[in-house]
Amino acid sequence: VQLQASGGGLVQAGGSLRLSCAASGSTFNNYNMGWYRQAPGRQRELVASISSGGSTVYADPVKGRFTISRDGAKTTVYLQMNSLKPEDTAVYYCNAKHSVLSRWYDYWGQGTLVTVSS
Repeated sequence: VQLQASGGGLVQAGGSLRLSCAASGSTFNNYNMGWYRQAPGRQRELVASISSGGSTVYADPVKGRFTISRDGAKTTVYLQMNSLKPEDTAVYYCNAKHSVLSRWYDYWGQGTLVTVSS
Protein backbone atom coordinates (compact mmCIF):
# COMPACT_ATOMS: atom_id res chain seq x y z
CA VAL A 1 0.00 0.00 0.00
CA GLN A 2 1.17 3.53 -0.77
CA LEU A 3 0.26 6.35 1.60
CA GLN A 4 0.12 10.04 0.77
CA ALA A 5 -0.32 12.43 3.68
CA SER A 6 -1.40 16.05 3.38
CA GLY A 7 -2.95 18.88 5.34
CA GLY A 8 -0.15 20.06 7.56
CA GLY A 9 0.69 23.71 8.00
CA LEU A 10 1.11 26.61 10.35
CA VAL A 11 -1.72 27.42 12.75
CA GLN A 12 -2.10 29.49 15.88
CA ALA A 13 -2.72 27.89 19.23
CA GLY A 14 -6.40 27.07 19.63
CA GLY A 15 -6.84 26.57 15.92
CA SER A 16 -7.69 23.48 13.89
CA LEU A 17 -6.23 21.43 11.08
CA ARG A 18 -7.36 18.30 9.29
CA LEU A 19 -4.78 15.84 8.05
CA SER A 20 -5.59 13.42 5.26
CA CYS A 21 -3.86 10.23 4.22
CA ALA A 22 -4.84 8.71 0.91
CA ALA A 23 -4.07 5.02 0.52
CA SER A 24 -3.65 3.17 -2.73
CA GLY A 25 -2.32 -0.11 -4.00
CA SER A 26 -4.18 -2.62 -1.90
CA THR A 27 -7.36 -3.33 0.02
CA PHE A 28 -7.76 -0.34 2.29
CA ASN A 29 -10.48 -1.85 4.45
CA ASN A 30 -8.18 -4.64 5.60
CA TYR A 31 -5.71 -2.26 7.16
CA ASN A 32 -5.52 -0.80 10.63
CA MET A 33 -4.64 2.86 10.13
CA GLY A 34 -2.89 5.30 12.40
CA TRP A 35 -1.27 8.67 12.81
CA TYR A 36 2.06 9.09 14.54
CA ARG A 37 4.09 12.19 15.22
CA GLN A 38 7.69 13.04 15.85
CA ALA A 39 8.80 16.28 17.41
CA PRO A 40 12.42 17.47 17.17
CA GLY A 41 14.65 15.48 19.50
CA ARG A 42 11.87 13.08 20.45
CA GLN A 43 10.87 9.59 19.45
CA ARG A 44 8.00 8.93 17.10
CA GLU A 45 4.81 8.36 19.07
CA LEU A 46 1.33 7.13 18.35
CA VAL A 47 -1.29 9.87 18.15
CA ALA A 48 -4.38 7.90 17.16
CA SER A 49 -5.34 4.70 15.44
CA ILE A 50 -8.45 3.21 13.89
CA SER A 51 -8.88 -0.48 13.23
CA SER A 52 -10.31 -2.06 10.13
CA GLY A 53 -13.49 -2.44 12.14
CA GLY A 54 -13.59 1.19 13.22
CA SER A 55 -12.34 0.95 16.80
CA THR A 56 -10.27 3.96 17.81
CA VAL A 57 -7.43 4.56 20.23
CA TYR A 58 -6.02 7.94 21.23
CA ALA A 59 -2.89 9.02 23.04
CA ASP A 60 -3.71 10.74 26.32
CA PRO A 61 -2.39 14.19 25.27
CA VAL A 62 -4.84 14.39 22.36
CA LYS A 63 -7.95 12.82 23.84
CA GLY A 64 -10.95 15.08 23.46
CA ARG A 65 -9.16 17.29 20.91
CA PHE A 66 -8.29 14.99 17.99
CA THR A 67 -10.57 12.66 16.04
CA ILE A 68 -9.45 9.93 13.68
CA SER A 69 -11.79 8.63 11.01
CA ARG A 70 -11.67 6.63 7.82
CA ASP A 71 -13.59 6.65 4.56
CA GLY A 72 -13.51 3.32 2.76
CA ALA A 73 -14.96 4.70 -0.45
CA LYS A 74 -12.20 7.30 -0.66
CA THR A 75 -9.57 4.98 0.89
CA THR A 76 -8.55 7.85 3.09
CA VAL A 77 -7.94 8.27 6.80
CA TYR A 78 -8.32 11.64 8.48
CA LEU A 79 -7.09 13.28 11.63
CA GLN A 80 -9.18 16.23 12.75
CA MET A 81 -7.13 18.28 15.18
CA ASN A 82 -8.88 20.91 17.27
CA SER A 83 -7.71 23.16 20.10
CA LEU A 84 -4.16 22.80 18.91
CA LYS A 85 -1.34 23.53 21.31
CA PRO A 86 2.30 24.45 20.65
CA GLU A 87 3.29 21.03 22.01
CA ASP A 88 1.40 19.45 19.10
CA THR A 89 4.08 20.78 16.78
CA ALA A 90 5.65 17.80 15.01
CA VAL A 91 5.93 15.94 11.77
CA TYR A 92 2.86 13.74 11.47
CA TYR A 93 3.09 10.37 9.74
CA CYS A 94 0.38 8.13 8.41
CA ASN A 95 0.71 4.41 9.10
CA ALA A 96 -1.00 1.30 7.80
CA LYS A 97 -0.76 -2.13 9.37
CA HIS A 98 -2.06 -5.48 8.28
CA SER A 99 -1.53 -9.08 9.21
CA VAL A 100 -0.72 -11.88 6.80
CA LEU A 101 -0.34 -15.39 8.21
CA SER A 102 0.10 -13.97 11.73
CA ARG A 103 2.84 -11.60 10.68
CA TRP A 104 2.26 -7.86 10.85
CA TYR A 105 3.42 -5.49 8.15
CA ASP A 106 3.90 -1.73 8.53
CA TYR A 107 3.69 0.90 5.84
CA TRP A 108 4.49 4.59 6.25
CA GLY A 109 3.62 7.69 4.34
CA GLN A 110 5.83 10.72 4.07
CA GLY A 111 5.43 13.11 6.94
CA THR A 112 3.48 16.32 6.97
CA LEU A 113 4.64 19.14 9.20
CA VAL A 114 2.27 20.71 11.71
CA THR A 115 3.48 23.87 13.41
CA VAL A 116 1.43 25.47 16.17
CA SER A 117 2.46 28.96 17.17
CA SER A 118 1.76 30.39 20.61
